[in-house]
Amino acid sequence: MKKILTLIFCALFALLPLSACKKEDDGLKKVRVNEVTHSVFYAPMYIADALGYFEEEGIQIELTNGGGADAVMAAVLSGSADIGFCGPEAALYVLIGGSNNVPIVFGQLTKRDGSFLVSRVDEKDTFTWEGLAGKEILAGRKGGVPAMTFEYILNEHGLFDGQNVTMNYDINFNYMTAAFESGTADYCTMFEPVASEYEAQGKGYVVASVGEASGEIPYTCYIARENYMNANKETIEGFLRAVMKGIKYVNETDSAQAAELLTAYFDGTGAASIAVSLDSYKSIDAWQTDMTMTEDAFNRLQDVIDNAGELEKRVDFSALVNTEYSAKIYDEIYG
Repeated sequence: MKKILTLIFCALFALLPLSACKKEDDGLKKVRVNEVTHSVFYAPMYIADALGYFEEEGIQIELTNGGGADAVMAAVLSGSADIGFCGPEAALYVLIGGSNNVPIVFGQLTKRDGSFLVSRVDEKDTFTWEGLAGKEILAGRKGGVPAMTFEYILNEHGLFDGQNVTMNYDINFNYMTAAFESGTADYCTMFEPVASEYEAQGKGYVVASVGEASGEIPYTCYIARENYMNANKETIEGFLRAVMKGIKYVNETDSAQAAELLTAYFDGTGAASIAVSLDSYKSIDAWQTDMTMTEDAFNRLQDVIDNAGELEKRVDFSALVNTEYSAKIYDEIYG
């Protein structure tokens, strides 16, 4: 955790010169959103943009890719981003570190890990978590939530790194699939559309959903500084309303139709591949329909981090999460 905090504050000072005043374009309020990565997993947000839901709220989003939760947090703390989109653990670490300017979670998009476990051999009908005993798995960076979530699942099934299973933490997340293809490890976790495309090419087999196995965890959320939220309540509500309508659209619309709207957001990825990805995420109930984090899910996240030995102390749900905005918007849309 200390290493992550150090990275956050180093990135913070590096980003300070980049801070700029927001401008009004065509009567729309610009909202700078820094996302942890760009993924089909976050499809409802892009759908909201494609269908003009943000524009209907008088908002123009300026989306940038932070390339990691620490960079997203630094952007929010420095003021170079109005809203951060990342795992709530980034804010959790800042709160534990004693900061008095902790960004608050005001909405949740995904409610479970979005990765799938890929095997070299076809064991779709025979796979068990206990069967990973003696195997090597590529599951992400040590201390990262994807790897900690996977470790949590293994431990629940009596498997422990270095004892009866091997977690390979040596490969950078962006190179895991290439390393697996070259012969490293027996299993690898992959997000969509990579997992489905990898299987379609006959290179491996999707055997399990990490998110289904772990249960609900607040995986990616929207965060903002409290002073920004207080000064821009209508904007926060409008932003949530747009994204929530995006979730509703994706859940209720044929994936092939929704995929056509997303191709512009994913250069080089065809509509058919995106549609398969959407179906995969629908099948595991990936998105938080009401965008409201639950205390049970928040506590499970702390369980996951604590299990990995990365949690210095536990914190109260109310110290980090504001559910008022999302609850209000949900009642408007579904009430």
